[in-house]
Amino acid sequence: MQLDHSFTVPAGVDDAWTLFQDLNRVAPCMPGAVLDTLDGDTFTGRVKVKVGAVQMSYRGEGTLSRDDAARSMLLDLSGSETRGSGTASATVTATLSTAPAGTLVRVRTDLDITGRPAQFGRGIMTEVGDRIVQQFATRLEDMLRDAGPGTASATPAAATPASALRSGLAPEPEAIDLGAAALPVLLRKAAAPAAAVLFAAVIIQALRRRSRG
Repeated sequence: MQLDHSFTVPAGVDDAWTLFQDLNRVAPCMPGAVLDTLDGDTFTGRVKVKVGAVQMSYRGEGTLSRDDAARSMLLDLSGSETRGSGTASATVTATLSTAPAGTLVRVRTDLDITGRPAQFGRGIMTEVGDRIVQQFATRLEDMLRDAGPGTASATPAAATPASALRSGLAPEPEAIDLGAAALPVLLRKAAAPAAAVLFAAVIIQALRRRSRG
């Protein structure tokens, strides 16, 4: 499925472009994800999601390519459940452009997912994605605000080495609750049918009363 999202970063487009190329600083802003290793434009990481009482952990890898002239980057991602048969792969294209409030970031995701999260349809996945992207944008904004001017052009930090991952020292990501994110969408989808049923029940009850009268 193809998903489209956008958000605004409170920074100039040049600074934002520098920031987005620094995966060490950007990755912690993504809910449920942690970056384990980074070697040039190749990286590994983990994502943890929760659907109801069920938690799923994915381990995966990805590559980053960039077009400096167009201020566009392409992420090619793939992963699989650590305890299960579910898989996920995605091609994510992010394009930055100047906006009145800073930098507009447009994100297009071509997603292929199997396993339990695949039970959500495209409409629900789009709205769940909107919520996740909004959390990501809020964390980016908080990071920029707390660090002050020049944050985007700061020296990149070192990634967590592979040895830390093997020894169990790498931080475990906090699961993002897809069920909680999808619940408001499901309630909205159920509201119209429920209202129609309630309306029909009221009409039927009124007709019964009239017939008895």
